[in-house]
Amino acid sequence: MLVKTYAAAVEGVGARLITIEATVTMGVRFYLIGLPDEAVKESHERIFSALQHNNIPIPKKQVVVNMAPADIKKEGAAYDLPLAISMLAANESVSVELLDKYVMMGELSLDGTLQTVKGVLPIAIMAKELGFKGVILPTGNCREAAVVDDLEVLGANTLVEVVDFLNGKGELEKTTVNPFEELDTQMLQMGIDFADVKGQDSVKRAMEVAAAGGHNIIMIGPPGAGKSMMAKRMPTILPPLTLPEALETTKIHSVAGKVERGTSLITQRPFRSPHHTVSDVALVGGGTNPQPGEISLAHNGVLFLDELPEFKRAALEVLRQPLEDRKISIARAKNTIEYPSSFMLVASMNPCPCGYYTHPTRACTCSSSAIRRYLNKISGPLLDRIDIQIEIVPVPFEQLANQQTAEPSAAIRERVVKARAIQEQRFKDVKGVYCNAQMTPRQLRTYARPNAEGLALLQNAMLRFNLSARAYDRILKVARTIADLDGSEQITAEHVSEAVGYRNLDRAGWVQ
Repeated sequence: MLVKTYAAAVEGVGARLITIEATVTMGVRFYLIGLPDEAVKESHERIFSALQHNNIPIPKKQVVVNMAPADIKKEGAAYDLPLAISMLAANESVSVELLDKYVMMGELSLDGTLQTVKGVLPIAIMAKELGFKGVILPTGNCREAAVVDDLEVLGANTLVEVVDFLNGKGELEKTTVNPFEELDTQMLQMGIDFADVKGQDSVKRAMEVAAAGGHNIIMIGPPGAGKSMMAKRMPTILPPLTLPEALETTKIHSVAGKVERGTSLITQRPFRSPHHTVSDVALVGGGTNPQPGEISLAHNGVLFLDELPEFKRAALEVLRQPLEDRKISIARAKNTIEYPSSFMLVASMNPCPCGYYTHPTRACTCSSSAIRRYLNKISGPLLDRIDIQIEIVPVPFEQLANQQTAEPSAAIRERVVKARAIQEQRFKDVKGVYCNAQMTPRQLRTYARPNAEGLALLQNAMLRFNLSARAYDRILKVARTIADLDGSEQITAEHVSEAVGYRNLDRAGWVQ
């Protein structure tokens, strides 16, 4: 008897339908074909152990299972459940009536218990698009898949439960989730706040500007000045995730297996902080079996690179294209996988090898040449993609001892959201541009033209500080954001002046 069950293969952040065909004929062998990897081939042992443990009749004849299409490599143990069901149905131990209505995925333990799998959300989206009634998954994956509306999500704990359901002897628990309620109840539950930061008003202002315009930012200062503390609080002032952003973010984390058991949606903007020993593949994604890297896991959120000059040059240089295109393409011999990577880069660094070049009370022991070599570890093209460069100095004791609470993240976020709303309206007819940081030189001439006083001040600043040509566009972008925070349609000299102050590393003579 020939039967078909349906599963899925994850490709990038999407999924592709896999048809599993099984037939039982005269003979004694087991054949699994259709380009399975080693983990899929090992399913034979897990399936037969699960059947034995649960006293389910094992086919005593020759079994041939084909996974179509055959040109797609099938990877992982998530195919155990559909493979087992197809074999049982071909052996007439399971009814075939419901097999064409559901996509099934799940890893089997030796006792028949179902284990959670990766990539459930894109699989559920694919099932809905192809017109399936629903999906049958391990219970721990159900909330993640249930954010897809108009799709029946059935959860099972064991293989026996699935067999009984297909034979009409039992029911599987249906899971429903309201994604809008998930966003409303969880998106503001953060344990950190800018109210915890003492002093550093100028740096907090720079971070507010960065959040309002989607600008990349780097903080330069001595150890203990609070760089990491403030970077970790950046997500608390970014606009809340929209439902499409939450779904897109959850898809990436689902493919990477980073969604916690029982979680439906990722409702807070991601914050990724890889160690400086990270490889270029771990940073941007790839590998033998391509997986999303840190830049994709930070999609719609923040990528924080602490002690930027300590990262390997090769790892930093691969960031250049994703920062510009907001996506990363991973090419392999047989296919190319594309992952989204629209993140805000927040970086920090010491001003010199010893760390105390800008310290107000401690003397720096580094020579000028040593400082230059240290700063030159960051290439010009990468620095070109960082709009805001701000110096930070340690907080005086008087401010640390002050018991007055600083401005909370909620108040800053309110201003950021208003500024983003202005930009959303401005770029509503411009494809691929959602905030000021994404403006092209042509759009700068349209939307970021200062008034006469502002233009004169910018000219003087370029000459006085010997600012580079790349700084010109960055200053205009940041000035446009500052004007949006002020609710001003026109960019004035005041806005330009503040924006010029955020280009510390571009100033000639910063290192004497």
